[in-house]
Amino acid sequence: MASLKALKIRIGSVKSTQKITKAMKMVAAAKLRRAQEAAEAGRPYAERLEAVVASLASRANIAEGSSPLLAGTGKDQVHLFVVATSDRGLAGAFNTNIARLARRRADELIRQGKTVRFYTIGRKGRAVLNRQYRELMLHGIEPGDLGKLTFADARGYADDLIARYLAGEFDKAHLFYSHFKSVLTQEPTEQQILPVKIPAPSAAATNAGGAVVEYEPDEESILADLLPRNVAIQIFKAMRENAASEQGSKMTAMDNATRNAGDLIKRLNIEYNRQRQAAITTELVEIISGAEAL
Repeated sequence: MASLKALKIRIGSVKSTQKITKAMKMVAAAKLRRAQEAAEAGRPYAERLEAVVASLASRANIAEGSSPLLAGTGKDQVHLFVVATSDRGLAGAFNTNIARLARRRADELIRQGKTVRFYTIGRKGRAVLNRQYRELMLHGIEPGDLGKLTFADARGYADDLIARYLAGEFDKAHLFYSHFKSVLTQEPTEQQILPVKIPAPSAAATNAGGAVVEYEPDEESILADLLPRNVAIQIFKAMRENAASEQGSKMTAMDNATRNAGDLIKRLNIEYNRQRQAAITTELVEIISGAEAL
């Protein structure tokens, strides 16, 4: 049984921790508002660009000399998993959920006889995946504060991926990130970014709104500019979604930690008061017994 002094020290320690978690919750709430606005503002452009690129790709004439970004490498053996997480912890299951989805998909492909490589954006995701796939790590990036990333950063990541793709290091690239829905809900998501995913004819017509569109210049010329831009935009969208998801998950985690600290303080106070009352009772009994002995 802990002494009164030890209990008092522990109560003070838990109270200090509670102040920290409460402050971190408030900081996360302030950052969440800005990150959520940025994520929601960027979605329409990214989603519409992806739909336009898919529609153009479905109409383009894919020949022997077509860009690999459109036509692919002709193989489906080596898959690169671009796993985007954060550099910081204390965000609940935000990083773990993204890495768990990537692990599950990697195991599925490995069972099919495919080769999987990992390209991590974020220290936490790399740390989780290193435990099981250390020999499959291709490259790792530490982006820092997700809320401060710019399109130039995303474009740099995209250029590196495209260069590796054109060099034949992999056949397909899949992007893993967390789609922000609400403070309580962040959904791990997988998206193929290289080569462009060409939809079925019916889906392409739906994306185009059912309208007959003529492009000037031709589809291949437009795609030569849009395909690299689309990769950068999708990565940038993922970074913004991750920034909002990280703050939402952190806000929830710090709120739970603050509540748990409050419950622990109550239990420790009860234990402290019981021991203090027992000590007072013991002292009174000793005083009374000593007086009677005289």
